[in-house]
Order: sequence, then structure tokens, then C-alpha cells
Amino acid sequence: MLGSRVEAEDAVQEAWMRASRAGSSEVDNLGGWLTTVVARICLDALRTRTARREQPLDDGAPIGVDADDPERQAMLADAVGGALTVVLASLNPAERVAFVLHDLFEIPFEAVAPVIGKSVVATRQLASRARRRVRIGSADTSVRGQNAVVEAFLAASREGNFDALLRLLDPALVVRADTAIANVGPGEIARGAEAVATFFAGRVRAAQPALIDGKPGLAWAHGGKLRVAFVFSFAEGRVSAIDLIADPQRTDAMQIDY
Repeated sequence: MLGSRVEAEDAVQEAWMRASRAGSSEVDNLGGWLTTVVARICLDALRTRTARREQPLDDGAPIGVDADDPERQAMLADAVGGALTVVLASLNPAERVAFVLHDLFEIPFEAVAPVIGKSVVATRQLASRARRRVRIGSADTSVRGQNAVVEAFLAASREGNFDALLRLLDPALVVRADTAIANVGPGEIARGAEAVATFFAGRVRAAQPALIDGKPGLAWAHGGKLRVAFVFSFAEGRVSAIDLIADPQRTDAMQIDY
């Protein structure tokens, strides 16, 4: 919602203080109450921001996945992706709240409308407008944006988080394997987001994010030598194709930067 961990922590702390003052015993639906309070605090924060360039993830640094940090992996697996955070910054506060609450957290418009102080019809329109802008803007061709998607894909795969993988994959996604892969591995071509998510869920644990010839991808190395390169293609901010390359002649010619 806010694109900043620091501001998010402040919002949660403020909501906790309000909950403490109100007394949870007086709240019939604590989950709904907290959702409403946190969303309104975020909405106020978005409305009162001074004009500045938003820096997603606070420090603007590329997302890193530490294999020994399960909390970090879980956060990335459940994340929509850094690229979407950049796009959300282009929405006005009401659009942003309506989109996040309804499209990302599946909260009904009837519950979202009172949070932003709009009618249900107006709230639907806000979310629809935001959805169109996100769809257009999420076609992030920058290395930073694509790298965020790749790393979220890796984290979701390691966690076996099927739903998180689906959110990152284009419905028409295809996975292709070269002859070397076919000789030593599964060899089949997976097509469609669900088939690919099923195939990768819980796998690629040994792969690491890397720039492959200057483009974000995954690399699996053994004995200090690249064995398999996962070359990603993107469409509208999602993974549209993955080419698995293990031919030594091709991998030896690749420039790999971890």
C-alpha cells in the first residue's frame, strides 16, 4: 500500500495504539476493524505525502534472496513484486487503496467503499481505472523491475507457493528446454501458467538470481561452472517464457553476473 517498510511499520504501530485504546472486547469483527483502520491510516499517509519520487523497498536496492533467511523468502514469495510497487506509485491515493484492498486482498467493494469514503459504484470505478493503469504500467522493461519479478519467482518456487507463482506468470507462458536438458532431465515443455507453476513449485532451490548477458534470470552452477541457465522473457510485467539452457557451448559463451 505504501511502498515503504518504515511507513508500513508506522501504520501498523498506529493501528495497534488505536486498538489498545479502543479495547478489543468492544470490537465484534477484529480482523475487519484492523483492516479498516490500517487502510485509512495508509490512505491518510498517501494523501499527505509531499511531492517526491517514491523509492520502493525503502533503500531502492535490488531485492536479495538469502537461502538461510526463511522470513525473507516468505516475504518475497507472498509479494506481488517490486515492479508492481513502482506502478502503484502512479495511482492516486483512493485508486491505490481500492485496488490493493479489492484486487490483491479480495476484500468486497461493499467493505472497501466506507474505507475510502466513496459509494460502492465509485469504488468499483476507482479499482477498474487503477487496474487498467497497472496493466499498462506493469510492462516494466527495466532490469530492476524484471529482476524483482525473477527473484519473487525464485522465492515462490522455493516455498512451493503455487498461488504466488501464478500471480507472476503470464497465462500463455511456455517453458522450453534445450537438447542437453532433455537428455539429463524431464525434457517436457510446460505450457500455461498453472502447468508451469505446478512444475516449478518447490523446485530450483539451488538456482541463484543472475544477470545473463545483461538480462535478469536464474543460474544453477556446480563446481564453479554454470550448468543450467534460466533465461526469462517478460510481457506486461509477468514471466512470458523461460528457456532452460544447458548446452555447454551456449552456457560457456554466456556472461553471468551474480
